[in-house]
Amino acid sequence: MGRAALLVLADGRFPAGGHAHSGGAEEAVRAGRITGAASLEAFCRGRLHTAGLVAAGLAAAAAAGADPAELDAAADARTPSPALRLAARKLGRQLMRAARATWPSAELDALAREFPKGAHQPVVLGLAARAAGLGPEDAAYCAVYESVSGPATAVVRLLSLDPFEATAVLARLAPELDRVVDRAVSAGAAVRSAGVDVLPAASAPLLEIGAEAHAAWPVRLFAS
Repeated sequence: MGRAALLVLADGRFPAGGHAHSGGAEEAVRAGRITGAASLEAFCRGRLHTAGLVAAGLAAAAAAGADPAELDAAADARTPSPALRLAARKLGRQLMRAARATWPSAELDALAREFPKGAHQPVVLGLAARAAGLGPEDAAYCAVYESVSGPATAVVRLLSLDPFEATAVLARLAPELDRVVDRAVSAGAAVRSAGVDVLPAASAPLLEIGAEAHAAWPVRLFAS
């Protein structure tokens, strides 16, 4: 299968459920931490080097053939917030449905049986990339791009931010995405020989705290 499958997997129209999640941006907007393009860029940069790096490492390791159950446990250990763990599994379940319909795979089927309520989304993403004939680097790129594009898209809706400004934020971050992918792929490649402890475990306490606060809101535009 050609690398063009990466375009399908990374396409925002792929029915993986990401459109319903802001990546913490909704809570950050209400708290006044995101007010425009400059603060959106700072938020996305922080998310890229923490949650994005962790997700990319997990996805790369899954695409490289590491044990998905061990990776799921590693994802749990790197996600202190119950609200974020729940969101990650909901996204994983939705991505699993889309991936199995698009790229039927025995590995995806096995993971779906083992985690009927959903495995962590980055783990499913890595196996989906593997099923699509893609490699660890492709999976990591999908993960890091999702980590910043989700908040950018959400802020366009939340603040009526000019979409051109939001897209420019993503473009300015592109060199950093490349560097994060390199780190994630290197770590993911080492998992099969050295275990999951070599995976990134970058912390983002404010995202975790914000997720718990956001989960308690009576009215939300986004699920997380």
